Order: sequence, then C-alpha cells, then structure tokens
Amino acid sequence: MTIRRILGLFGIAAKMDLAWLLRDTKYAVAAILADLIANLAAVSSVFLISVRFGGIGGMSSDEVLFMMAYSTMITGIFILFGAANNFHISRIIGRGQLEHMFIQPVPLKAQLATMGFAPFTGGINFVVGVALLVVATGRLEIRVTPFWAGLLFAFLIATMTTIIARAYLVSSLSFYAPVAAEEISTKAIEGTWLLSTFPLSGMPAFVQIPLLTILPEGLMAWFPALCLLGRPPLGLGSYYPMLYAIILATVAAAIFRKGMKYYVTRGSNRYLPYGFRR
Repeated sequence: MTIRRILGLFGIAAKMDLAWLLRDTKYAVAAILADLIANLAAVSSVFLISVRFGGIGGMSSDEVLFMMAYSTMITGIFILFGAANNFHISRIIGRGQLEHMFIQPVPLKAQLATMGFAPFTGGINFVVGVALLVVATGRLEIRVTPFWAGLLFAFLIATMTTIIARAYLVSSLSFYAPVAAEEISTKAIEGTWLLSTFPLSGMPAFVQIPLLTILPEGLMAWFPALCLLGRPPLGLGSYYPMLYAIILATVAAAIFRKGMKYYVTRGSNRYLPYGFRR
C-alpha cells in the first residue's frame, strides 16, 4: 500500500463522516456534545479537587490541569481515529464480521488503520485538549521548544500505541470465545479511562508500580505529563513509556497473529449484521 492510497482511504472515511454530519446533523451534533461533556466531566472533577485542596500528591493545580489537557488530547485522538470498531476489534471478531474485510480489495491492515477516521464529528475533544494544553503551558511558564514539542508528539504516539496494543491483546480472546469476548476490548478501554485521569503522585509505590507495569493506566497521562514537566517519576527515564509501548505492541501482535491463524482455519459459527449492510 502506498502513502497516496492510505491518504485516499482516510479521505473516503472523512467524506463518510461529513455525509453523516450533513445528513443527520441533529444526532451528529448530539453525539459530539455527548463525547465532549463526558470527557470534560471526567477531567474537570479531578481538576476541581486539585483546586479545592491546593494540588494533589505534590502536583499543583496547574500541573494537574496540564495532565488533564494531555488526557483530553489522548481521548480526542482516540475518538478522531477510532470512533468505529477498528480499535474495538473484538466486536468485529466476536460477531463473525472479519469476512466483510477479507473480501475487500484492500489489505486488512490498511482497513483497520483508516476506518473510523472522523475529522468532522470526532475532533472536538482533541481541539479542547490542545486549548487546555496552551492554557496550562502558559500558566506553568513552560518553554516550548522544538525538542519539547517532539517529545510531546512521541508521548502521544506511545500512549496511543499502548491503548491500541492492549485492546488488540485482549481482543485475541474473541477468536476462541466470540460470544463471551465480543465486548472485551470495550471493557479494557473503558477501564483505562476510569483510572488514567487521576494523578498517582503521592500514592505508595505498591499502587504506582502495578499501574506502570501490569496495568498501563499510569502511562496514559500521569507519567507522560510529569516527564514533559521535567521530572519523570520513580527514577524512570522519559524513554519508559516508549519502551513499554514497543514491548506491549510486539507481544500483542504475536498473540493476535496466532488468533488470526486459528480464525482462518476454524472460521466462526456466529454472525451479527451490526454496522454492516446485509
């Protein structure tokens, strides 16, 4: 697949997103506002607690705002590129719908990478996150250099890689148990949002370490935010989120590939037409 072809597929997804917005504007706007309100409710509650008590665990309210800005940007990127089932891959597998993608004249990887791109209805959270980041960096008087901006971009990529890799890792179960594991990726992703918006500063090590190793919730916003503020926690370097993302993605790819081999040889006795034309 060429870059031109990939961009073309993104363009097709964008046109479909715009068509939904123009054709069914009322419900599209309602969906946009619902995503925005849900995300702001999650991050503002933590920020307001930090304002009320003068910070959380050694982080000032402005630093918590910076962390919330990062979290909102991650949520925005997720919605922007993963509003469809490409990140919730267990739904497609569990419903027996992979065959829809197998018969398309486009590689499966390209379909999963480009489906669900929603720049018109899914970009509001990212815009809000950028706005909060500008406010937070201004209040903290952070000197934004090209290196700092590049580090921010690298952390965003690492965080998204970790989210997607874990979703695909647990979704491998849906190859073997399609009914039971149909929504397992959704549960994994929702669990990430619930824990990742709260600062772990001040928590004991027996709480912090599992959320940076076994479960990556601490890597979703807290760890990258502190790295960007110039003080990586627990003596770990700024490279740790990138290393964790690479290792998790490698393991997830191997296990998912094994599940795919099982699927193509055994098939699926289940089919649900949700999200597809009959």
